[in-house]
Amino acid sequence: MNKIYKSFLGVSAAAVIAAATLTPALVNAWGDNANGRATYTIAEINDGKLGDTITFNSITDGAIGDERNFVGAKLSSDAGKVWNANEINVKDGETYTIRLYVHNNSPKGVERIAENVKATFSLPTTVAKSHTVIGYLDSSNATPTRYWDEVTLKSDDDFYLEYVDGSAKYSNGKMGTVSLSNDVIISGAMLGYEQLDGKIPGCYEYDGEVTIQVKVHTSVSAKLSKKVRIKGTKEWSESVEAKVGDEVEYQIEYVNLLADTVKDVTIRDILPNNVEYVQDSTYLYNSNHQSGIKLSENTLTTTGINIGDHDSKANSYIRFTGKVVDKSLACGKNQLVNWANSTVSGKVVGKDDASVMVAKTCENTPENPTPTQDNGGDTPTTIVNTGAGTIVTGAVGVGSVVTMLGYYIASRKKLM
Repeated sequence: MNKIYKSFLGVSAAAVIAAATLTPALVNAWGDNANGRATYTIAEINDGKLGDTITFNSITDGAIGDERNFVGAKLSSDAGKVWNANEINVKDGETYTIRLYVHNNSPKGVERIAENVKATFSLPTTVAKSHTVIGYLDSSNATPTRYWDEVTLKSDDDFYLEYVDGSAKYSNGKMGTVSLSNDVIISGAMLGYEQLDGKIPGCYEYDGEVTIQVKVHTSVSAKLSKKVRIKGTKEWSESVEAKVGDEVEYQIEYVNLLADTVKDVTIRDILPNNVEYVQDSTYLYNSNHQSGIKLSENTLTTTGINIGDHDSKANSYIRFTGKVVDKSLACGKNQLVNWANSTVSGKVVGKDDASVMVAKTCENTPENPTPTQDNGGDTPTTIVNTGAGTIVTGAVGVGSVVTMLGYYIASRKKLM
């Protein structure tokens, strides 16, 4: 049975989930993989114009206004419901919430359930005066199957964005507010209505919103550089192509940019879902260990590793191996983004990422070559005599703040 949409003129915001208002919007920030989806008014939906089609965020006079403008931002401490839909001025040290609104526009409720609904945020990794955050919404049986919108964070000073670890949430009328994994900024997090199973019926009673938090930093006290290569090759790059079963080597360089010595630098690396850490593969290179030393701890990709003190301009390299696996690869091309951060006294001071591109044909079973164990052979160049101190085990806790995903998409208007 069709559900009748109500006009939102004069209707209380409490009447629907996520009925927060948006500030006036420009109409050039959104897109979809249909190169321009059909739009509808509430009256047209009620008149049956949508038919049996499942589509998302295409009502122009809905609960949030024009639903195509479904990504917004606000200061996290702001308890109000006004979201900046296109851009927001930010300040150093402040935390901001990014919102992605989710609405299956079909009025037919459980008769038209969207499948495999997931949300993904693309967060920039550069240092600049302006950063655009893109939100993606996907559903396998919707038309179109992918939707996106964006919001820009701006400042008079150069800054970078730090993703607040564990901040991803999903809220709707059934589950209330539930936590999402950090996959929401890596490969996407599954949504749902009664549970996070990717199934969302149509109409406003089933809508919801995804939120994440980012923190603004205008001071950059360290440089972190991330590279990757296929194991056994020599050239490092930002991205490589691999297949399931391949082993890839990652290299992280940390440089202290301050004039003073910093103590207890911690490096932590976050692996994507389809890359597994190879046990006992972590090596440290610094002025005390020019040829590299194998670390006994296997905590680089969990709690992190303390690589000691660093004088001004000091640098160290961390290398480790990952193996490409198929836990959740999609058919076609997959971008497996691996990101790293450095912290001093619990504060993030550097960040960077690297990618492994994996194609899956679905018809064939990839071979798994036999892995080999070594420390990479060649040693890093230009290790500064830094005074890097004794290696300390342990590091920061899992619950500490980590950096955001380096999942930058050069063109915001094109499907990845």
